[in-house]
Amino acid sequence: MLPNFRKPDGDAKSGFMTASQPPTLPQTTAPPTRPIGGVLRSAERGSPSIIGPELQITGNLVSRGEVQIEGEINGDIHGSHVLVGERATVTGGIVGDEVVVRGHVMGSVRGKRVLLQSTSRVEGDVYHLTLAIEQGAYFEGKSRRTDDPTAGFGLPDRAPPHAEPAPAPAPVAAVSDELSENPVL
Repeated sequence: MLPNFRKPDGDAKSGFMTASQPPTLPQTTAPPTRPIGGVLRSAERGSPSIIGPELQITGNLVSRGEVQIEGEINGDIHGSHVLVGERATVTGGIVGDEVVVRGHVMGSVRGKRVLLQSTSRVEGDVYHLTLAIEQGAYFEGKSRRTDDPTAGFGLPDRAPPHAEPAPAPAPVAAVSDELSENPVL
């Protein structure tokens, strides 16, 4: 059997724990939420809709949630949060509450919060409530601050659409006796 290696309770100066001293753990706090694309991700947003690098789309995209573009879009993009990836190309306008550009946009950008990151190339006008441009970003166009840059540009509703009840079916007329006597085969 092993001998007892504990010091008596009165020997607190030695630095050793005694049976009466509970271990203390250093207090830690959760690390701060890291921004993704320059904006904080919200757990409420859910998963983004991602257009991968191998996709080329001709047409408009409309989303009530977050849209992440990594491929090529020839058309307008409307979403609450739009992220244009570093290798993405958008030829058309972008409308969103939050727009982060890392890639190439040829068209206007309208957003309440717009961030042009250092790898971005924007050739078009930017209408915004707040605008941040990182060093190294290429921006050719005009910048216009406005209180509601998305007003009138078809930003989709945040709430899911309400389904209306289907209309009641029309009453069925009684079948005549003639049809029941002479069935059609």
